[in-house]
Amino acid sequence: MQVVIAGGTGFLGTALVKRLREDGHSVTVLSRHPRAAHEFQWSPDDSSLSWAHVLEDADAVINLAGAPIAKRWTARHKREMWNSRLLSTRTLVAAMKNVRRGPGILINASAIGTYGDRGDEMLTEDSAAGSGFLASMGKAWEKETRSAPARTRIVLLRTGIVLEKNGGALPRMTLPFRLFAGGPLGSGQQYMSWIHRDDWTTMVSWALTVENLSGPLNVTAPYPVTNLQFARTLGRVLRRPSILPTPAFALRAVLGEMADVIVTGQQVLPAKAHSFGFEFTHPELKGALESIFGAA
Repeated sequence: MQVVIAGGTGFLGTALVKRLREDGHSVTVLSRHPRAAHEFQWSPDDSSLSWAHVLEDADAVINLAGAPIAKRWTARHKREMWNSRLLSTRTLVAAMKNVRRGPGILINASAIGTYGDRGDEMLTEDSAAGSGFLASMGKAWEKETRSAPARTRIVLLRTGIVLEKNGGALPRMTLPFRLFAGGPLGSGQQYMSWIHRDDWTTMVSWALTVENLSGPLNVTAPYPVTNLQFARTLGRVLRRPSILPTPAFALRAVLGEMADVIVTGQQVLPAKAHSFGFEFTHPELKGALESIFGAA
């Protein structure tokens, strides 16, 4: 397949580009600051669509663009998170309509935050969206894809916490343990729906080729855990204690509103992936962390 990726130079994008090329796909990356061959300059808010020709005769476009969530949520950063996601999707959809033969597949990033804080409720792709800032942003983000050409197969990647040692959330989670100060965050009872980055890239590559797959797709491992279970497992794998909890008020003092993402959670299950026969390499947390850090 000829695949175009927006946001292909970040933590997930670089791994996905590598995986798609290994799977035999031809990949072109849209980047604000192109540095390599097969990278083209674009801007998510460029209404001129001067780069739209890159989509001509492409089979699929994958949109991973968006400002990072894992930083303090000032009013300015919340606007940036919201606008970067909606504008990138809106602009790509407009570009798809602007070419003679555009991609027939749109795989667009989303997040399990769309479900909101749901406690220990088991959530599948059939579950309703929730409330709160992330849920509202997720709903608005996914809605932008509805303007894609009618023939387009749309897949919405509702991604959980992606684990790998060289990026994403895991290095930050690991640091307190390496300093012998690790433990659960808040009550520890909130669910964490996670996935190993290798399984994430495999599932996205797989989704390109499953013709009847469309709509929301929970990109999470089949066995979510509570934050307490995560801390204990990470401690065992790193051979560090996991007994020092960080109270919710301390997290809010440091992170502000963004702390609510950490002290609340969702138990998200990859029901659609299972129904279409996807097989995980790292279905359980202990094995996933051992593959990242080495077995204890």
